[in-house]
Amino acid sequence: MANPSTLMVEIDDRYIVITMSGTSFRASYFASPNSPGLTRSDWMTENGGASMSRTDFLKLAAEAAHAKAHELGWLVEGGHE
Repeated sequence: MANPSTLMVEIDDRYIVITMSGTSFRASYFASPNSPGLTRSDWMTENGGASMSRTDFLKLAAEAAHAKAHELGWLVEGGHE
C-alpha cells in the first residue's frame, strides 16, 4: 500500500478534496446536515500510475478527510459541531 504522505488534502469551499500525487485518484467529501459524518460527493479513481487499489485509496481518503474535518471543527465526537 502507498504511503499516506502521498495524499494531498485541500479545502475547496465546503468540500475536503483528497488526491494522490502521481495518480488520477481524487475524492471529495462534505459535512451534510442530514448525516452525522462526512459524505463523499464525487470521486475519480482511474488507476493510472497508482500502486494501490481503488478500494485502498478510498479508505485512506476517507480517513484523511475525517481527520481534516475534525481539525477544522466541522465534526466533533458523535457528529457535527
